[in-house]
Amino acid sequence: MTNGVWGDVRKKLRDVVGESNFITWIAPLELTGFRGGVAQLAAPTNFIANWVNRNFADQILRALNAAGAEVHRLDLAVQVRVPGTRPEAEDSPAPAAPRAAAVAAPQGEELPGAPLDARYTFDNFVVGKPNALAHAAARRVAEGAAVTFNPLFLYGGVGLGKTHLMHAIAWELQARNPEARVLYLSAEQFMYRFVQALREKQIMDFKSLFRSVDILMVDDVQFIAGKDSTQEEFFHTFNALIDQNKQIVISADRAPGEIKDLEERIKSRLQSGLVVDLHPTDYELRLGILQQKVDQNRANYGNVSIAPDVLEFLAHRITTNVRVLEGALTRLFALASLLGREITLDMTQDTLADILRSSERKVTVEEIQRKVAEHYNVRLSDLIGPKRLRTIARPRQVAMYLAKHMTTRSLPEIGRRFGGRDHTTILHGVRKVEELRAQDSQLSEDLDLLRRLLES
Repeated sequence: MTNGVWGDVRKKLRDVVGESNFITWIAPLELTGFRGGVAQLAAPTNFIANWVNRNFADQILRALNAAGAEVHRLDLAVQVRVPGTRPEAEDSPAPAAPRAAAVAAPQGEELPGAPLDARYTFDNFVVGKPNALAHAAARRVAEGAAVTFNPLFLYGGVGLGKTHLMHAIAWELQARNPEARVLYLSAEQFMYRFVQALREKQIMDFKSLFRSVDILMVDDVQFIAGKDSTQEEFFHTFNALIDQNKQIVISADRAPGEIKDLEERIKSRLQSGLVVDLHPTDYELRLGILQQKVDQNRANYGNVSIAPDVLEFLAHRITTNVRVLEGALTRLFALASLLGREITLDMTQDTLADILRSSERKVTVEEIQRKVAEHYNVRLSDLIGPKRLRTIARPRQVAMYLAKHMTTRSLPEIGRRFGGRDHTTILHGVRKVEELRAQDSQLSEDLDLLRRLLES
């Protein structure tokens, strides 16, 4: 009875709190029984018990009552689980794809890593011009040879493949050397583990564990920015592993130098290796991803027929996020399979109306002006005004270029929003940036970053 109820509740909570929160806070819990309207839960540590009580008690109670338990309070007690053991099978609903621990820990020692997704391998990664360098660098690290660049720092916007490459590296390293101690986790999980060690006075165990790995992989490192104690420990862990010639792989949503509130000494360390940008996808790469996903979806939903113009339509219309693109295709296959229909362009437009509308979000000229002024640290009034200083003129031309390429406004309309300038002035600014972009790598990086920020 208890296992059945808790299995249903866990399924519900996974959807409610999200995958990351579920893995970190809900998965370690076990339902041990009910007594007088109180649900008794076991947690592995005081820190997890207290955090769940403060942040997830209401969601757990609602899910328990929805499952027919009729409880009004939670009682969380600490019950230490033997390392390497797991909750009962019926208590652990399987996710959509098989997963494995993101660590290789000899002698049965359990490392505090996040799970790996079996879909995220090099075989399933579609390579194109925007991500070719990142893929090649990740492959080199995954070969497990002598460290040549350390750390490897991957950065880019949401849904461009950073996490996919991180998981692929871990899978390949474990396949090549099962004895290697490979630890993959998010920066958020690193912080939670550190705070937990502080509260439980186990900081030396924490240090020993994290500094004994062969390869440390930390996803979304921007999360620790502004968190002084965590940054301090991350810095010392980083240095200890580098001194041992151990490989480090880091990812973030922006380059190290652009992460606000990240300590300068950490920025310097992160920039000392190979820093690789995953650029926004182009049409050819998006089309390649969709073509690969067609085969995977047919394996799940049967041999559904899809009109040849559907993939081209999706590749043109959904441009900013590969996850959204893949999810849209999966939705089409699921519906077509249920209805026994072909996926046509009309069906695609009807079924994905919400996604297509959100993908049509139009960036405004005013948004572009504000973001450019902030990026170049100039006043918005100067950017729009008559001043011709080079420190203002170049950012102004960048804003004109982005307004031309990211909005549907005509050149005269853009000119009116730049202090009533003539459309020929706007055209000159656009052409100037196009000319300089091919020669100035810094300008090219600025444009890519601003585009990502405006599209996010």
